Amino acid sequence: MKIKWLGHSCFKIVSANGIRVLTDPFDDNVGYRLPSVEADIVTISHNHFDHNFVDCVKGNFEVINKIGNFNVKDIPISGIKTYHDEEMGAKKGENIVYVFNIDNMRICHLGDLGHILTKEQVNMIGKIDILLIPVGGVYTIDAEKAVETVRTLKPSVVIPMHYKTKALKFELESADKFLNKMGDFEKLDSKVIEIKKENLEPDKTKVYVLKYE
Repeated sequence: MKIKWLGHSCFKIVSANGIRVLTDPFDDNVGYRLPSVEADIVTISHNHFDHNFVDCVKGNFEVINKIGNFNVKDIPISGIKTYHDEEMGAKKGENIVYVFNIDNMRICHLGDLGHILTKEQVNMIGKIDILLIPVGGVYTIDAEKAVETVRTLKPSVVIPMHYKTKALKFELESADKFLNKMGDFEKLDSKVIEIKKENLEPDKTKVYVLKYE
């Protein structure tokens, strides 16, 4: 599996047999270069401009923007109801966490999760190998809650997202506080990481920071 960070919460995940999953595409108000990519599957965690701009996506793709269990091009996907804030959506609405089963690995994209997961939500997410997690606070969980979420879900690989960079036009916290609290992290000189099941360490969590520029 190859995972490419296109900025903010947008990743292009490509399976070994070439199926392309795109998460939370954004419009040109965000600051990152507008994603212009082909995809087979596009997931939308919630309908805000920085997460739902499907007009930038090319190809014959299927959009998933609701909770439930799906199977698209032989990729099982679960959409789990969560919230964008700590008041059950009263301030910012609902959020969908997606879990994909790709190349015999389970990858979880938390979208704009705004609260600590409940036991029921953790059980619905289940055992995961790779976690894509917001760490910039303000609109989502902050660094401390992100660390708590990682320790709850116990993935082998963590990739932070939705944090302040030079490209981002609005204010979020940087990833630094989260990284310092996690400790075991590596900043890659690439937008892309390739992950294979046999290389995962099930009893250890490693954080990889993908490079935007």
